[in-house]
Amino acid sequence: MKQLLFLGVFISSFFVQSQDVKVMKFPKLQKKILTADAPLTIFNFWATWCGPCVREMPHFDRYANNPDVKVYLISLDFEGEIEKVKKFVMKKGIKSEVIHLNEKDYDSYMAKVSNEWTGAIPATLFVDEWGKTYFHENEFTKDELDKAIKKYLN
Repeated sequence: MKQLLFLGVFISSFFVQSQDVKVMKFPKLQKKILTADAPLTIFNFWATWCGPCVREMPHFDRYANNPDVKVYLISLDFEGEIEKVKKFVMKKGIKSEVIHLNEKDYDSYMAKVSNEWTGAIPATLFVDEWGKTYFHENEFTKDELDKAIKKYLN
């Protein structure tokens, strides 16, 4: 009986915590970048194999339900690794919207995100409701991210 109860709890928690990972090409992502979803929209570029990316992810995910901040976590994991990304998102219980960027040629879109982007990750683009952008290429600490968000919301 205990085994059945455990199995039921496990299965229900699997369905509650799992979240969809959208797959898209850069032109569709670029439309999101050009359209404000909130007073502040954040695009965090990361990968499952990037230690600094994984460390900072909980800091971004704390804003998942904030009405003033829309967070998109953009996975740059290699093409064909969507299942790996989905498992990662489920295991970490990520609440923010996750997009797997299905592109092979990173050089074709990096400058369209920011002229400052050298290609290193983590990388984060902030877009305010007036279209003003701020780009950050490095890991955020919790305090640094909170300070940046506060600055762009005021």
